[in-house]
Amino acid sequence: MKISVGRIISFVSVLFWCVSAQNSEDDYLKVHNAARKGVGVKPLKWDKELESYARAHLNKHVEDCKLESSDGPYGENLVRGTGIWKNLTGKEAVELWVSEKQYYDEKSNSCLGGDDGDDYKCFGYTQVVWSTTTHVGCARVRCYNGSIMVSCNYNPPGNYRDKRPY
Repeated sequence: MKISVGRIISFVSVLFWCVSAQNSEDDYLKVHNAARKGVGVKPLKWDKELESYARAHLNKHVEDCKLESSDGPYGENLVRGTGIWKNLTGKEAVELWVSEKQYYDEKSNSCLGGDDGDDYKCFGYTQVVWSTTTHVGCARVRCYNGSIMVSCNYNPPGNYRDKRPY
């Protein structure tokens, strides 16, 4: 069987598209902005500087794959994908944070502890929809152990105590 160079190039192009699918700026923004639209706040804009900041922080942890806050000047959402989530996409990461909406109680402006008693179970969601945040930048890296880490940074940051997200 003879394989042409054209077929190999086509296969590699399709493979690259599949790998990069759901990890583009647009993929991150669509999920963020759909959640924001749902609560009546303005859409976020992509910020390359925030993306670079997120990537630089994650790259510090590709060896140990520790999910640690950067303790920087921006708002931050972090997630690590392992096991069935070992190929976690950027889109799926944002969807996970948005799914925390179920733990946010608008009436009391607080997070309801989940089944595991985590009092901070909705902070990913509230940062996604924080009304005064205008820009986001995200990055995704694969750790040496095969896990995926995703970070989104937000400017101005949100999640201020005793303030409502929207």
